[in-house]
Amino acid sequence: MLTLSLSFSAQVQAHGGLSLADDICKLTIGPFTMHFTGYQPESTQEKEFCEDIPATGRTVVALDYIEEALRPLPTEVRIIRDTGAQAGAEGNLDAITILHIPAKIYPNGSINFEYNFMQPGKFIGLVTVRDKEEHVSRFPFSVGEPKGTSPYLIVAIAAIIGAAAVFFLRGRNKSAAA
Repeated sequence: MLTLSLSFSAQVQAHGGLSLADDICKLTIGPFTMHFTGYQPESTQEKEFCEDIPATGRTVVALDYIEEALRPLPTEVRIIRDTGAQAGAEGNLDAITILHIPAKIYPNGSINFEYNFMQPGKFIGLVTVRDKEEHVSRFPFSVGEPKGTSPYLIVAIAAIIGAAAVFFLRGRNKSAAA
């Protein structure tokens, strides 16, 4: 049981400001939170996601304010290509930006946008809220990249196959000796 449970622990990965709590995808921006929901109408119909985007293509994203205090604050959204650089060390953001929604106030408490991801890859979402100070949530995500198979799962499957082979071969040797 321990071996099988280890195979699933490798699938838990940190995703920056995004977290799944109580079946709600939350984006943490300083002291504020937003509800994050993504859809790909052509490929996954009504299935929503809040971390990695399952396939390339048209993607619809909704960011809904959880706190009323966000409504009068300007909010900016940016998606950049992941260059592997440390946070804030990317250099010229405009050169690696694939989507930019300039800062504006959303009195209805919801930011909705679409983007057509043409190629798979790794990206970083940046949501910036300006209050008395600037709060930035940075969350890495991938688009259309297959999930790797856990090495623990491979080891567990190999162990099960090996144990079954030993069991069957041992039984075969006893019947051959008799």
